[in-house]
Amino acid sequence: MQRIYLDHNATTPVDLTVLATMLPYFSVEFGNASSIHAFGQQARAAVETSREQVAALLNARPQEIVFTSGGTESDNHAIFGVVQFALLENPSASAHVITSSIEHEAVLNTCQRLEKQGVRVTYLPVSREGLIDLQELKAAMRPETVLITVMHANNELGTVQPLGEIGRIAAESDVYFHTDAVQSVGKIPVDVKAGQVDLLSLSGHKLYAPKGVGAIYVKGGTKLRQLLYGGHHQRGFRPGTENVAGIVGLGKAAEMARLSLAEEAARMGELRNRLEQGLLSGVPEARANAGGAPRTPNTSNISFSGIEGEALIIALDLRGLACSTGAACSSGAVEPSHVLTAIGLPASEARASIRFSLGRHTTAAEIDAALEIVPAAVAQLRSISPSYKREVPAHL
Repeated sequence: MQRIYLDHNATTPVDLTVLATMLPYFSVEFGNASSIHAFGQQARAAVETSREQVAALLNARPQEIVFTSGGTESDNHAIFGVVQFALLENPSASAHVITSSIEHEAVLNTCQRLEKQGVRVTYLPVSREGLIDLQELKAAMRPETVLITVMHANNELGTVQPLGEIGRIAAESDVYFHTDAVQSVGKIPVDVKAGQVDLLSLSGHKLYAPKGVGAIYVKGGTKLRQLLYGGHHQRGFRPGTENVAGIVGLGKAAEMARLSLAEEAARMGELRNRLEQGLLSGVPEARANAGGAPRTPNTSNISFSGIEGEALIIALDLRGLACSTGAACSSGAVEPSHVLTAIGLPASEARASIRFSLGRHTTAAEIDAALEIVPAAVAQLRSISPSYKREVPAHL
């Protein structure tokens, strides 16, 4: 059975060129990048080359890139780091953070932790298209606001927020701006200077590098308290022996993404539109969530009324197609996606939504196969669904 993978927003396969670049650093190039002998200096040179490659993808300076274990650590470092530094500078002051209601849990749970520590957090609502209102952002600003943290591209919808306009609002109020760009880096252009971004998070396994490596961009001069304590690695921002092989993989993946960005975005966008339009025309009562918003070119989130998304995921997997829902399982109960309910979907429609996310190796033949598989699976599930109202022929 042919297996089709349309869940690239969850993770991507390590590109074979990336893997080949990494392999020597598991064996012959095994040095510790902090050692001063030749073995260590060869590893150090590889790390610094990777830093340059990641910086080039973001239009940043190499010294502004700090390698981490992934997006979650980067988000935590940015948010806790800014707030804790501000409170250390002025212990008697209060702090306020602005975020959106559709952030990844790595941001939302960090903000919720801050609230337990007495920090005020404003969660901006979003429109039906998953976009924040810039006027509401301005209205939420307070004298004690120290950070705006709004993701660049949403992991479930693909919706892209206007970084430049958010960055301008932050800069005008002398407030730091952090963006979780895990789902945008490598898919669409990301320019930290044009966006007036102070801190940015990215993750290797979303752009064909391995799991367990990521980076945080920290604009020069940003006042950030470190979270970990140990040696003096990475200028003291992030102590701990560097994951040289993983960093080399991330650097190579960043270079490959930069060189193929425009071409690959156009190709994936064409395939995504082909899939989305085919499903909307081929499946009755199918609806594209946030379909009218600026989106990453690889992502489509579609609601199929009258079914449970989890059941559809299983049915599709049995037919060889891998995709995902926006729902999360907690304590045995399936909760509707906080992203989909935030854009106004009722719980039943949110639970009936499926995310398709294409990747570098997705082919037109796979999209055509998906357009056969999905409608058949939806029809089968609706035929046995007590919640799907089927039209009764007039003569009966």
